[in-house]
Amino acid sequence: MIRLSAAAPASIAAQPPYSNILYTLLNKKRIPIFCVRVHTTSLRFSYSPIRAMAHSHTVSVPTNQPQSSSSSQANKQALISLSDKKDLASLGIGLQELGYTIVSTGGTATSLENAGVSVTKVEQLTCFPEMLDGRVKTLHPNIHGGILARRDQKHHMDALSEHGIGTFDLVVVNLYPFYDKVTSAGGIDFEDGIENIDIGGPAMIRAAAKNHKDVLVVVGSEDYPALLEFLKGNQDDQQFRRKLAWKAFQHVASYDSAVSEWLWKQIAEEDKFPPSFTVPLELKSSLRYGENPHQKAAFYVDKSLAEVNAGGIATAIQHHGKEMSYNNYLDADAAWNCVSEFKNPTCVIVKHTNPCGVASRDDILEAYKLAVKADPVSAFGGIVAFNVEVDEALAKELREYRSPTDGETRMFYEIVVAPSYTEEGLEILRGKSKNLRILETKKNKKGKLSLRQVGGGWLAQDSDDLTPEDIQFKVVSEKKPQESELHDAEFAWLCVKHVKSNAIVIAKVGTSILMKSDMFG
Repeated sequence: MIRLSAAAPASIAAQPPYSNILYTLLNKKRIPIFCVRVHTTSLRFSYSPIRAMAHSHTVSVPTNQPQSSSSSQANKQALISLSDKKDLASLGIGLQELGYTIVSTGGTATSLENAGVSVTKVEQLTCFPEMLDGRVKTLHPNIHGGILARRDQKHHMDALSEHGIGTFDLVVVNLYPFYDKVTSAGGIDFEDGIENIDIGGPAMIRAAAKNHKDVLVVVGSEDYPALLEFLKGNQDDQQFRRKLAWKAFQHVASYDSAVSEWLWKQIAEEDKFPPSFTVPLELKSSLRYGENPHQKAAFYVDKSLAEVNAGGIATAIQHHGKEMSYNNYLDADAAWNCVSEFKNPTCVIVKHTNPCGVASRDDILEAYKLAVKADPVSAFGGIVAFNVEVDEALAKELREYRSPTDGETRMFYEIVVAPSYTEEGLEILRGKSKNLRILETKKNKKGKLSLRQVGGGWLAQDSDDLTPEDIQFKVVSEKKPQESELHDAEFAWLCVKHVKSNAIVIAKVGTSILMKSDMFG
């Protein structure tokens, strides 16, 4: 402990309490020497050596003084620490123009300085250098005290004043790209995965979100423009603050969900379901209505690690047509799930989630015509799915083919789904109808978990990925089937899996002749 002498400069003794690192300029770098805390009540220095550096007398002392709840915007502080630095420069410049002091970490501070923004580095406030390969940077009372202190609580502000801690009014943080790293091609090993788990970031986000009444928290660059407009207006809109706080907690929850799912995969035993798990869903679109017009509806994409590159309707690209409805998604999903079962070029036509025509042929044009002929009445207004690319010839057939019922009426469809389209094929289909929805998606990945909601809970099971190659057929009749008949049985077996309840499928030469779903027994 070093006590101030009576000859101590009056300017030091008169200053409000503060806690800072003194810096020296050596080799053009600001190097921390020691931390000083001034206690005005007893006029003493608390001295903590950080790194002994000789031959220098040039120092600067950045301040971090506590602010009252009535502080002007010019005295406010923003804490910024980003892995994804998209639009960081414009944010920093905007905050600086509004008079904010910006406190930042490592690479974020460097990026801001390169953009001409003045920055106070975190270690200047914490009196402690970054350590443990960056694992410890912001986990410090000088940071979290300034975030969590309630401005309307006198004893909170007195505590900050006693310890020389200033307040933060804005926290802008996003997290290590854990999700992107563990889902990248080839993945990463366990140790790298562990090092990509963010600790300090979630702590700051949660602290700011909890104290959102006094501290704005932003986790996505899409909110930077709205934030700057909000600050320019010097508004006090609690609804805006609460919305940002909700997004912050949701951001951290999704992040933790990915970490938990990844760790479970490292320890999971075969045939064991996790004791608990979280399914992170991200809104893709609001829908006009649900299954019925009086029901509101929305469509969400599953962001679980297991669903990355899993294919399916949720990640489909819509090239043309009206917006998808709730029932459109159900029908398209049913058609795509069915057509994905087959290895040979196949066409599936679905109506009200039930296949009404399925055909496999080497020639996809022939397969399409046979699928329509299986039930042309139900096929009209249905969903058509292919497991091969739609080229110019197939697109023309889809546009011009006449209903087998009268030979005149062009077939009408709600949706066409395929893994890809040629440019010519797309152009032709766009000309068929302005409302025709054209979807492109990837084949479903096997081995996923299948979930189904029931009142008050969920049922979970392995997805039904069984194929004819996985089982041994037994002939139990006196008559031995011919090879072609066995192929038809396998074809029908794949079809009936997708027909709802008490299903009957009659097939011949790779074509469904009759598909019946008796829902009432």
